[in-house]
Amino acid sequence: QVQLVESGGGLVQPGGSLRLSCQASGFTLDYSIAWWRQAPGKEREGVSCISGSDGSTYYADSVKGRFTISRDNTKNTVYLQMNSLEFEDTAVYYCAVTRSTWYLETFNYYDYEYWGQGTQVTVSS
Repeated sequence: QVQLVESGGGLVQPGGSLRLSCQASGFTLDYSIAWWRQAPGKEREGVSCISGSDGSTYYADSVKGRFTISRDNTKNTVYLQMNSLEFEDTAVYYCAVTRSTWYLETFNYYDYEYWGQGTQVTVSS
């Protein structure tokens, strides 16, 4: 009954901002939650992760300084604030859950057990 529902995607101009939301149910938020993205023709890549053990956050180099991951446990929701969006940020964005607490910065795809359906982010002028 684990369910992850992403929302907040859409069309935005370069330099603009979006905030993605991932509402979670069916598990405890002491699990770590990450945002991943997949652009057409490319492999899925980890974007950002927030640890369920200590709240530490991790970011891919490509988004560091522009994206911020946060968590609101009262709403069972994880957010990804995306600023200064670039064409290269265009992708389907997924949230995913892992019980791992180590090496989260490596974004090991096979550590993630549950995935949302994805939300499309398109950066275009």
